[in-house]
Amino acid sequence: MITRIGIVAGDIWNYLDAHDRRGMLDNIVEMSGGERDVVLMGIGWLAREGHVVLEGDPANYLVKLSSKD
Repeated sequence: MITRIGIVAGDIWNYLDAHDRRGMLDNIVEMSGGERDVVLMGIGWLAREGHVVLEGDPANYLVKLSSKD
């Protein structure tokens, strides 16, 4: 499972990088194939590492690459 979460985290980072460094949670879930729980784990991984920040409504966060990336 940890490998799968890491792969999804990489997919999320690439998606954000290709979409003006930001994206809505619902769009990221759709891009990933609809596995919301795994996407949230991947976002958590990226957030813990300082690669993303979350803003707005918890039902559909705006996920942004941090300024360090």
